[in-house]
Amino acid sequence: MATWKALNLQDAASPLMEQLIFFHDHAMLVLIFITTLVGFMLSSLFLNSLTNRILLEHQTIETIWTILPAIILIFIALPSLRLLYLLDEVNNPSVTLKAIGRQWYWSYEYSDFTQISFDSYMVPTQDISEKEFRLLEVDNRTILPMNTQIRALISASDVIHSWTIPSLGVKADAVPGRLNQISFQINRPGLFYGQCSEICGANHSFMPIVVESTSIKSFLDWISSNSN
Repeated sequence: MATWKALNLQDAASPLMEQLIFFHDHAMLVLIFITTLVGFMLSSLFLNSLTNRILLEHQTIETIWTILPAIILIFIALPSLRLLYLLDEVNNPSVTLKAIGRQWYWSYEYSDFTQISFDSYMVPTQDISEKEFRLLEVDNRTILPMNTQIRALISASDVIHSWTIPSLGVKADAVPGRLNQISFQINRPGLFYGQCSEICGANHSFMPIVVESTSIKSFLDWISSNSN
């Protein structure tokens, strides 16, 4: 999770987040190249007391600085389009999780198995232990198996919310009357924290999300114990 003075993205816990980080680094390299080139040209113009009359209103140089940005945009657009299609891809999910945003907590349903549903509230500051994170811990964590294709159906019952977990590369708006679908896969065990990312009212900052990634066996044991 993000800590103080962290300037980079959170460590990836899913293949989608890995691809997002790769695209971020690729775009940053392109931006550094553009900034360096433009900075060099501006500095050469300011520090040079001479004037090249051939470059003034010259068709060749104007053609170059029109085509070059178009080529640079292609190098950014193609990886971006590929990533957009990857984010929307749903490959035969093994587990379906339904998350419903409410003012101001989340409700979860596991409808693939026997009907399991629960509400997830933020743990008040006075009730957390020394090893827990303030404003991020919940009383009922969302348990999901790792190395499993997971589909999440996102909706809301009152106003617009947003179900977001940065380390998984997941962000979907929870819109009343609409069902949004996202797909992801967690590639390591652990606790992954998120928060509502759409301003939804007075307690918008107090409806965190905690996903606990476990082995498939532990997940099935949890399902069986909560089905009774």
